[in-house]
Amino acid sequence: MSADPWITPLVRPVRMALAAALLAACWSAHAQLEPAQVANEPGASVSGAPIRLRQTPSTVRAEQRDALPGEGLSTMPRRPLAERLEPPQPYKPDDFERYVRKLAGIDESRAVATATTPADPTQPDIRRFGVDLMTGQAMAAADHSALVPADYIVAAGDELMVTLWGSVDADVRATVDRSGRISLPRVGSIMVAGTRYADLPDVIGRRVGQVFKNFQISVGLGQLRSVRVYVTGFAKQPGAHFVASLSTIVNVLMRSGGPSAAGSFRHIELRRAGKTVSSFDLYDLLLKGDKAADAIVQAEDVLYIGPVGAQIGAIGSFNKPAVFELKAGETVGDVIVMAGGFTAVADRTRLSVERLSERGEKRIAQLRMPDASKDMLASGDVLRSFSEVDARLSTQLQNKRVRIEGEVAKPGEYILTPDSTLADALRTAGGLTPLAYVFGAEFTRESVRVAQQENYERALRDLEVEFAKAAYTRRAISADEAAAQAAAGSGSSVLIQRLRDVRPNGRVVLQLDPAAPEIPPLVVEDGDRLYIPPRPNTVGVFGSVFNGGNYLFAQGRTVDDFLKLAGGATRGADADSTFVLRANGSVVSARQRATWISGGSLAGVNAQPGDTIFVPEEVGKTTFVQAAKEWTQILAQFGLGVAAINSLK
Repeated sequence: MSADPWITPLVRPVRMALAAALLAACWSAHAQLEPAQVANEPGASVSGAPIRLRQTPSTVRAEQRDALPGEGLSTMPRRPLAERLEPPQPYKPDDFERYVRKLAGIDESRAVATATTPADPTQPDIRRFGVDLMTGQAMAAADHSALVPADYIVAAGDELMVTLWGSVDADVRATVDRSGRISLPRVGSIMVAGTRYADLPDVIGRRVGQVFKNFQISVGLGQLRSVRVYVTGFAKQPGAHFVASLSTIVNVLMRSGGPSAAGSFRHIELRRAGKTVSSFDLYDLLLKGDKAADAIVQAEDVLYIGPVGAQIGAIGSFNKPAVFELKAGETVGDVIVMAGGFTAVADRTRLSVERLSERGEKRIAQLRMPDASKDMLASGDVLRSFSEVDARLSTQLQNKRVRIEGEVAKPGEYILTPDSTLADALRTAGGLTPLAYVFGAEFTRESVRVAQQENYERALRDLEVEFAKAAYTRRAISADEAAAQAAAGSGSSVLIQRLRDVRPNGRVVLQLDPAAPEIPPLVVEDGDRLYIPPRPNTVGVFGSVFNGGNYLFAQGRTVDDFLKLAGGATRGADADSTFVLRANGSVVSARQRATWISGGSLAGVNAQPGDTIFVPEEVGKTTFVQAAKEWTQILAQFGLGVAAINSLK
């Protein structure tokens, strides 16, 4: 039966609507098969929005259950690095290191840390070369994996991070199980074991492409699987060690603590299936930065550390003093290179070697460089490099650095020849100005200052001992005397402290003639200083005078004239101890002119420009009442003694 012509255009749209509804129903039924794998976010089922996939917790737990212990997967959360690493133990030097330290003059108690006392950072230390890489914070580097190479082979225990975007949105972390597979939501299991890291996007992308279209993929590696490696030989911590699958020989050495005191840093072998895969010399890495032999370890590999070879010490003016291990054929020149070469102040013309084999004979020999750079060394030898600045050279061989200041044409620092004098220094500075006062020249010398400081401190120590002896032996008769002695002791302590604050300046008094001053022909030393002051026009009067101060100088006036200008000495002054400090540093004292008949006096002594006249206060002066009281007590004691004797008779 044929349909009416007007019905046919209406049936076609109805058929298309029924087909679309049937397709939507089928898609909805398919989505309900895996409800846990489709995200429930709003818009996930809207037409045109990407499908979001998420990994269910149950899947993660299943992968963790399938993982083998030691393959990088664990049923327990991964502990922080600080908790997994054992705390570093204090470094313990071996016998040869202690011997080298003793020769280098290192205080063992300060250089080496103990369980209760840390090492003194200011104390130099000499250790076995390379041991710092195996101690302290360096061991933490063994836990960090390097960048994954393109030819890395994926195996059970590796964690893959798969990211999808486009028509599907997913960020999945999946761990390769024992069968070598990973599982992705709505995609299923994918065989990835044995696949190169660079091929993972293609392998996983082809499998995902069977379910989804129009997407992009990125695959990375998360936590790597662990492999078991055996460390044998002379290691600090021999045995089985679990390390990341990208770990190298150096990483395994760090994890095992490195070679022991009897182990070699230069004879390390990586053995696999009974064959030597790589022979590693740690000095190549430390000295040249060469990691060519630092091979990646595999599961069940054996890392063998051989016995230590010949050891020698390098001390003194080397950039890196240490104990070095030598291979056969290495010479003195090779040791110098290992020690970083000479320091800037080293004497490069000679070395000394102390040989253990000759301790009972000549013991120490001198090597002339560079002729001895090809000489061979024996185990136990100690090389020493000397400093050129530690030993003081002869002053006849050194140029002198001298400072000229004051009334000269060109004041400043000058470098003079070894045999130069003060007169040469003045000529180098351009000569004197018209205002120069040569008699008051102030000349200071560093070597004199050091000697003055030593003698001054020795005198202070002697004075302090004398005060202590006097305080200990003195006995007080009354309470007043005891109080006076206590006050005197306190005053002595204050005096000593004030004297300690005084620092000698190293001045050398130039004994010049005031009438015709001329700089003496004194040979200069390094660090000398010569100051030429301007001519002063005053004279100072201080101390126990009525009006101390500075007075204008007048030619022909004496010291007594200036004392009269200051009002003369007071009643408490010690006039016999008056002294004059000249501008050139010399002293003229009244006691120098005293005789056994009369006291000292400065009468008739002419004053000079820049003089300082000082009248000291009389010390220990007592009044008539105090003297009478003391004599009364003495006579009373004497009378009592006489009365006691008479009564006994």
